[in-house]
Amino acid sequence: MRSLKKQFLGIALSAVLATGVLAGCGSAGGNDSASQSAGTDGHYPVTITTYDYDKQPVEMTFEKAPEKVLAVYQNAIETMLALGLEDKIVAASGLDHEVKPAYKDAFAKVNYLSEFKPSKEAATALEPDMILSWTSLFSDKNLGSMKEWQSQGVNSYNMLNSGAVSPKTLDNEYQDFENLGKIFDVEDKAGELVNAIKDAVKQTETYAQKENKSPKVLVMEDQSGQIVNYGATTLAGDMVTKLKGTLASPDASKLGEEDVVAANPEVIFAVYMDRDDQDMAAQTKDAIMNNAAFADIDAVKNNRVIPIELGQMYCSGVRTIDGIHTIANGMYPDLNLN
Repeated sequence: MRSLKKQFLGIALSAVLATGVLAGCGSAGGNDSASQSAGTDGHYPVTITTYDYDKQPVEMTFEKAPEKVLAVYQNAIETMLALGLEDKIVAASGLDHEVKPAYKDAFAKVNYLSEFKPSKEAATALEPDMILSWTSLFSDKNLGSMKEWQSQGVNSYNMLNSGAVSPKTLDNEYQDFENLGKIFDVEDKAGELVNAIKDAVKQTETYAQKENKSPKVLVMEDQSGQIVNYGATTLAGDMVTKLKGTLASPDASKLGEEDVVAANPEVIFAVYMDRDDQDMAAQTKDAIMNNAAFADIDAVKNNRVIPIELGQMYCSGVRTIDGIHTIANGMYPDLNLN
């Protein structure tokens, strides 16, 4: 397997899709970002509203499906693979983890760059007709603005939960699938991915309501001694809420140890990024379980500290289903969602 470098972010998903299932599934904050302008010849042209680095909307019109896509970062690459579009990738870079097992054969066909993040010069040399990535890549210090590329005939799409909009929500993940399904005329495949996630959410909601449960949850990440809290405006927070959990600290972005103790969560999801270190999940859990300051927290006393991979709950793409399973089973051990 290729060596994977630094930077942020399935098992086959199946579900029955009725065409157009995503209609009306706009994300919080008014991100109704897909519209189709049907031409007389059928599906195309398609016009999509995406967001530039400055979070301003940019309209992209696709006269046909892109043929040379530069896909940068985990969920951009894996979404293309999940949609069966590996032959449309001119180059890819920026994996934080190996691709999901179901996509390894498809990924073997992809030109994976040695640079974690391609330079503007390298990207230009590839002559892409589309760039699929995250907000940060479209800054002046990286590839430059979408409008600049658009003026050269290169369309772009920015994954919504990468920082393009706020709050970050499950609906945004659905919207990304819908938009890419329209861009590449693979709406049925996109819908199957969405339906699998929605089905898992529905199963969990039904269980929680039946059992009358709403555990108090904290999603936290220790970044060199500073505790990052994934609250109500984050994708992880939205997942917890959609699965009928209660956020122990919904508003704070940073926490001290004393804040964690005061919140006293019943369940802690400990965020990690493995970077190919198979021991990272256990080490992340142990750091919380063995912290004397946390000894009296309910989650610690009851051994309900669950490691969760960053890629499952931050701009997660096809790993969203894995994040739902991790959070649902962590909150409701008797559910056995799979």
